[in-house]
Parts: sequence; structure tokens; C-alpha cells
Amino acid sequence: MTERDVWAWLDAEAAERRRHGLVRELRPRAAGAGGLDLAGNDYLALSRDPRVTGAAADAARRWGTGSTGSRLVTGSTAVHAALEEELAAFCGFEAALVFSSGYCANIGAITALTRPGTLIVSDERNHASVIDGCRLARADVAVTAHRQPEAVEKVLTRHRGRAVVVTDSVFSVDGEPAPLGDLAAVCRAAGAVLLADDAHGLGVSGPGGRGALAAAGLAGAPDVLATVTLSKSLGGQGGALLGPRRVIDHVVNTARTFIFDTGLAPASAAAALAALRVLAEEPWRAARVGENAAALRAGLAARGLRPGGAPGSAVVSVPAPSADAALGWAAACRAEGVDVGCFRPPSVPDGISRLRLTAHAGLEEPQVERVVETVARTAPPGVGDAHISSLCEPVNTGY
Repeated sequence: MTERDVWAWLDAEAAERRRHGLVRELRPRAAGAGGLDLAGNDYLALSRDPRVTGAAADAARRWGTGSTGSRLVTGSTAVHAALEEELAAFCGFEAALVFSSGYCANIGAITALTRPGTLIVSDERNHASVIDGCRLARADVAVTAHRQPEAVEKVLTRHRGRAVVVTDSVFSVDGEPAPLGDLAAVCRAAGAVLLADDAHGLGVSGPGGRGALAAAGLAGAPDVLATVTLSKSLGGQGGALLGPRRVIDHVVNTARTFIFDTGLAPASAAAALAALRVLAEEPWRAARVGENAAALRAGLAARGLRPGGAPGSAVVSVPAPSADAALGWAAACRAEGVDVGCFRPPSVPDGISRLRLTAHAGLEEPQVERVVETVARTAPPGVGDAHISSLCEPVNTGY
């Protein structure tokens, strides 16, 4: 009797991914690898800053390589407490709670603040961590059209009871900002809470890089919450929830991704704290990110490439005719020493594969010009066509 291959279905799915150009592979990078990095999210160019790496090394020597337990057991240190206090103050909120990742912060906040009967209203292009939080919450979920407060308002008017509206503050794929002011007004009229994932706003948007909520005048409002990541502008690892103290106290007692997860390593907490202090002392870094992103958009647009993005965002995206075209385009740029992101479904909820460039504070003008020239020269046929969206994969929001 021939044994059945219980993993045959994996081969079938792998073949399907190859057919659509959606195979993902790990490409380990060497330390100090050459070339221009516009694929990573080190927006403020702090991940290798000696002040930040030194703080991480000192904390590792003092506290050890790991936190040794959950935050409620042995995983909280004086470094975590200082980071939470200074992060909340910098961003303009009453309190903060540090998680091991931004992913865990979003899932923890969404699931802890909802229950059966609660309504979650979520933008169709929110980050995967928000989508997974909606999936795991025992709540009713309404997915609304992208960046449309009127659609959110329509859903809220039909609901009686607790409601949470969730949105990215800056959408990670194309760099578009959420209409936070309009969303906050809609939420207040309906008695709902606004939760904004400010992963791509902290360090880039707002006065001195204090984030998109600060830019919109919403930081510290009693009905507004923010989640942030420590792995982008702060160059490290981890995430946090920002909001009123009583909300933070509730999440400490109810969020499973906080209670049952090993705490963020002290070295990572110390690195984020050091980076936050550098940002507070050197607000020019946030301004430089915006200048470089604007220069990239202008240069690419002048070459007819239709870049996406907006002021207050480090993300500059350029649509490609297909997933295979995007892969080849990114590889061609990499071969010339310019590393760019390549986003394909399901990472792109609109179904349009693209290159994703992330501006950072360390870019000088000649480097920006080199990036623009390389991306434009290696562009595949069809890039820049007005009908490009019709050539791409179908939409899959992932909810």
C-alpha cells in the first residue's frame, strides 16, 4: 500500500504561487552591505547610530539578552518604564504601553477594547495586523471603502452601542494619509473611539516627528488612541499603544498579546528610548525625511512614473504592470546597487503590484538623483500607463 503524501497540497499551492509570480524568498543580507537601501524602514537613519547601538549594548550587559518573561512577571524593567513615560510625553498622550512588536500592539488593543456586540469599522486597506485584530476580536466588523469618512459615518449611524473605528494613519503600501480629522469628527458625533495605527507617522509626520495624530491636533484626546512601532523611525524593534491611562490599565489586564507574550528585550527598549531622545534633540531628521520623499516623488513624476505618496509620508510607491514585472524591476535596481521594496498581493490590498521606496534622513541629494535615474532607467514596459490598474491582479483585502 502506497503511503499518502500528506503535504501534496503544499506543492500545488507553491506551483500556483509561481504561476502568478507571488513566490516569496528569504534573502539574508550581509552586515554593512553596500548600496543604497530604500527598502527598509529606518526612516531617521538611527538603527546604526552609535548613541542607539551603544544604549542597546549597555542594556544587554546590564539586564541580559532577553527580558526573561512576560511583562507582568519579570519582563518589565526600568528601561521599559522610562520608554513608556517618554514616548507618551513626546507624542502628546497620557500614557503608553510597550509590546514586543507593533503587530502585537494592534492585535492586543483591538481585541482588548472590543467584545461581542461591539462594532469595529476598519478601512479596507488597513495593515495586516489590524485585519488580524479584527479577525480575532469577538466583535462585529464592518469594512469600509478606502479613506472615506462618509462610509464610516453611514455604518456608525446604523449601530447602537460601543464602536471602534480603526485606520492606518499613513497607509504603508502607497504612503497615502488617512483623513484623521474627518474620521475623528465622525467618531465623536457617534460616540465612537478612533484608533489610528501611526507606524508610518511617528518620526515623520507632525511637529518634530511627533506623529500624524499630533499633526491632526488629535494627540491626547480622550476618545483617540494610537499604536506605533519602534522598528521604523526609532530603528529598533517593538511596538506601543498610546492613550488615556485608564485605557492602558485595562489593556494591561486584558490583552492576550501583552499578558502571555515575553516582554520586549531590554536592549531593544533601550535602543528605542535612545532613538526617541535623538529625535527630540534633532527634529531636523523628520524634516529631512519629508524633503527626500518629496524629491523622490518629483523626480520620478518627471520621468512619467506616476509615484504615490503625500507630504508627511516617507513612502513613495510606483505601480508596476504585473507581479512578475515588479519582481524583475526590483531585481534590476538591486543589481545596480539600489535596494527597493517589491510589494505584491496579498501585501497590496488594492491588487496592484509595485515598487515601494522609503525615503530616509541619511539620503543626500546626489543619492536621491541616483535612485530616480536607476528606477526610471530599469522600468519595464507599461509603467506609467494610465490603464495600469486594469493589468493587475484582483483585489483581495484579506478580511
